[in-house]
Amino acid sequence: MKRSILICDDEKNIRSGLAMAMGLEGYESIEATDGQDAWDKINKMGVDLVITDLRMPRMSGEDLLRKIIGAYPRMPVIILTGHGTIETAVEAMRGGAVDFFTKPVDLDRLSLVVRKALSDTDLYAEHERLKEEVQQLKARNRYDRIIGKSQKMVELMDTVSQVAPTKASVLITGESGVGKELVADAIHELSNRSKGPFIKVHCAALTASLLESELFGHEKGSFTGAVKEKKGRFELADGGTIFLDEIGEIDAQTQVKLLRVLQERQFERVGGEKSITVDVRIVCATNRDLPKEIEKGNFREDLYYRLNVVHLDVPPLRERKDDIPLLMTSFLQQFNSENGRSIEAFSNQAKRALLGYEWPGNIRELRNCIESAVVLARTSIIEVEDLPVHIGKAQNASSVSLEVGITLAEAEKQLIISTLASCAGNKTKAAEVLGIGRKTLHRKLQEYHIDEA
Repeated sequence: MKRSILICDDEKNIRSGLAMAMGLEGYESIEATDGQDAWDKINKMGVDLVITDLRMPRMSGEDLLRKIIGAYPRMPVIILTGHGTIETAVEAMRGGAVDFFTKPVDLDRLSLVVRKALSDTDLYAEHERLKEEVQQLKARNRYDRIIGKSQKMVELMDTVSQVAPTKASVLITGESGVGKELVADAIHELSNRSKGPFIKVHCAALTASLLESELFGHEKGSFTGAVKEKKGRFELADGGTIFLDEIGEIDAQTQVKLLRVLQERQFERVGGEKSITVDVRIVCATNRDLPKEIEKGNFREDLYYRLNVVHLDVPPLRERKDDIPLLMTSFLQQFNSENGRSIEAFSNQAKRALLGYEWPGNIRELRNCIESAVVLARTSIIEVEDLPVHIGKAQNASSVSLEVGITLAEAEKQLIISTLASCAGNKTKAAEVLGIGRKTLHRKLQEYHIDEA
């Protein structure tokens, strides 16, 4: 569907000339003779962009701008002015106009400004759509801190919902940064133990002796520095859930005591003789390959089977790229709020870079990337230059080289083929990267016989 541009000027020749120029660019033009005429047509017909003179009868360009900004804040307005009213035009820019032109108008520059303004409007609209989709996902899901609509994440969260109400021990695997701790949190929140304590232990952060004391507590005087009795994390988690992160890092002695807790629900504090009984659900996570660790003799096979009653594998971000736009939008909202910024969207180039990157650090890396971009962005739109350098370089590495002298149609065909290849044949993703609708992409595939190639 053609984009409609309203051209408002009390000089007929200027209106007609601009309308013809915009028509050659593929836009539909609507003409208005003054501000009031323009305002009436904007409300009746729906307009994508306005080009208006400043000095006109009935309603001036300044008054028209104020009305548009008040009622349609996303509608771009470009100001036309004579040399004698440039100061007024600058004031109009402060009032919300996207740019101003002195007469006679430089049509080439005007076409560029119009295209950029409409592109920005599309970016804002897409961002609002994604925000709404994030809110709808959160409203539908019983646990709203995990965001994803990809098939793998839908299946994972369905399994979490099924497993959560049971007493089964759960082993969560996945690469660093995929969100294993959030999955553990979801299991607790959706369980019958949600009102009880949820105790987290990061096993890799503690030495063997400290880990044993942290997990099972110690009696006063049991070792140097044990000046008083201390309850362990298992006691503190009684009636709730304990989450043991990086379970593959625990030493052999602690593995034995942990196995006993799983079998008998009993243990003794370090230096103590009294058996303590607890009712605790155990959820563990690791980025190690535990079967390989068993083969090496680093992890007990019997403990592995006790922990691995239910196995949940969290997919890496590169396998769920459909979720990246939603995560980008969610993180953008979060870091805008935390940093007092008002960044409104990502440019198409930035989106392509973020979708094309492989994310070895997964969601943690994406989150840090968006936080950095929000802080460093110089305009209301995050550009590829605002992203970390290595992500921008990754986008450049996947660029398309075109020979000088080929037709526009051949250039478009090569771009579509390359984009499809970079998206592993995913047409929905390719259409998003190209900034076109899926139907448009299908039409162009047929037009260029790409599917037949």
